[in-house]
Amino acid sequence: MIKFSKIIILFILSMIISFLIFIMAFLLKEKKYSWEKVSPYECGFQAFEDTRNRFEVKFYLVAILFIIFDLEIAYLFPWALSVDQIGFEGVLSMIIFLFILTIGFLVEWKKGALDWE
Repeated sequence: MIKFSKIIILFILSMIISFLIFIMAFLLKEKKYSWEKVSPYECGFQAFEDTRNRFEVKFYLVAILFIIFDLEIAYLFPWALSVDQIGFEGVLSMIIFLFILTIGFLVEWKKGALDWE
């Protein structure tokens, strides 16, 4: 339990800070509503297509990259907590894991998955 106490404290502090920011934004917001504030927008101008159209593949590729790197963080937290106990083999396995993810990211970048042209 002592191992995870730092993460639990960080989680509690982040929840308190988010709650305080939410309450402050609610209390300090401007109360006047205008058509421009409540109107739907798409990149600053009115939507010109139906919302049921298909998305381009680029959006899915970026979503997949996000999931990959989100999972990477999920593996790095427990590894960081036990890095002093797992020894050289554990450090080496994490380096190999990060290297494989970096190679995958570079392949996606080279194929142009992150280009928005």
